[in-house]
Amino acid sequence: MPQFEKIEYKPIPVSDLLLEMKNLSELMIDLAYSAALFNDKELAEDVIELESRIDTLAYLLDMEIMIAARDAEDAETLIGVSTVAAAADKISDAAADIAAIVTRNIGIHPIIGEIFEKVEERLMKATVKEGSVIAGKRIDELDLAARMGVDIIAIRRNKDWILDPEETANVFLGDTLITRGAPMGIKEFKDIAEGKLTKLED
Repeated sequence: MPQFEKIEYKPIPVSDLLLEMKNLSELMIDLAYSAALFNDKELAEDVIELESRIDTLAYLLDMEIMIAARDAEDAETLIGVSTVAAAADKISDAAADIAAIVTRNIGIHPIIGEIFEKVEERLMKATVKEGSVIAGKRIDELDLAARMGVDIIAIRRNKDWILDPEETANVFLGDTLITRGAPMGIKEFKDIAEGKLTKLED
């Protein structure tokens, strides 16, 4: 029998919960496809972790809806919110199924890989390590889009996720960055984040 983590109620606005579920489910789809197509187990494991986060958000959202529904009219108004949340949860489940192709070593047919090899943009995960020239700098200072055609689409800091970070956000030592860009660009950026390359080219 599986053991489930106890979730304590926290008063969080329904709009905040729904927005985070939407953003995370979108990120999961991107990560899951990249994980499957490039056989990236780290990205696949991130998808599984995010599925657990969405399950927690869905549970908290259900509690908020039950607390907010004082009568039949309120319940009817909140049905739409519940439906959207359920859809986001299903998307996250589907993304986890895709990630399982990697975590269970199922693999994909070679022809699928050949097709997606032609995709111009890819996702890559990079952790900012000791000696990295980007540690402590703001995203806009790095000017990654112009330099190497790379965008930081998410930051995992400890157990928290920062989705679509602001250009003024700082990158810190230990941050895990999810980047999108051309294959050569994201590979170069990974080397810079990990301190293997010590200079950002102008």
